[in-house]
Amino acid sequence: MKKASLWVLAAALICGMVSCTSTEEQLRKRAAELCKYIPDHELLEQSKNYLTDDFYALLDTMFNHLPEHEAMDHEWLYYFVTGNGGTIADYEVVGVELTDPSHAVATISVRQKWEDGSFDPESDIEEHRLYMEKVNGLWLMSDFDEHKADCIQYIANNRKEQAVRDAISDYLVKEIGVYYQQGELCIPTLMMVAEEDIDSVQARVWGDFWISWYNIAGDTLKTVSGGNHAGCMTLERQEGVLRITAFEQTEDGAGNDASAKRIFGQHYDVYQNMHSSQDVREAVRREQLQEYISRHQLPIRYYQDYGWDAVEL
Repeated sequence: MKKASLWVLAAALICGMVSCTSTEEQLRKRAAELCKYIPDHELLEQSKNYLTDDFYALLDTMFNHLPEHEAMDHEWLYYFVTGNGGTIADYEVVGVELTDPSHAVATISVRQKWEDGSFDPESDIEEHRLYMEKVNGLWLMSDFDEHKADCIQYIANNRKEQAVRDAISDYLVKEIGVYYQQGELCIPTLMMVAEEDIDSVQARVWGDFWISWYNIAGDTLKTVSGGNHAGCMTLERQEGVLRITAFEQTEDGAGNDASAKRIFGQHYDVYQNMHSSQDVREAVRREQLQEYISRHQLPIRYYQDYGWDAVEL
């Protein structure tokens, strides 16, 4: 009887080991499959079937639904992969750990290779962590290198920044744009120089702001009027809504530079670099017009100032 019990115990241990090995191999294979859906400058449409709902929604917001104010077009997202500039990431699952019955972490080795399949000799092998969660019997990617928290913070910061921009744009259109010759659309260009105390009840924003009125002619925005209004705006949160309560502007004419130095203070050099560069201004203008057109789903492809060639958006 005692010997039989030992055989039963041994059999159970063997079965457990086989089951453990089988589970680990399944997780390895699944992790390798999920590697195909780690974002590489874009979120693949079919990714939704391989990511948890919350992680997919987060990345979809990041890649597809945030205004692109940054010149590098969400450059920070490139840390999801290491391939950039002609190389692609080659993934290898080197280990997997089942942390509980519905969560696992895979260790991923990443090395860069050229598009022809050869490896970049100067590329180091990097190690990443792919987090998996079992949902309705299927293992899905739930995080990568613990960047989910970074994404949540980035979205929160972006929405806060967008609230500031919306308040400034609304003020420029309603309080200043009305004094210009009006067209069909008034679309400001905001060149933000500096911000202070954005998280407090009262905040200040320094910027080089431009008003532009347009008429729509086919697929082109034709400029009707426009002008520059640089300075420092004071914002206050009133009943949960940001409002502009003061706007100190630079003076026109001979007093312009002296007033700019006084108003912008330590931010003057940044302001001057922006204000004096038409290339920078037009790049920002083009980007923000693209965003406006996308947000309002307008069939616009160009904008055109009087006497100048049309610029493609």
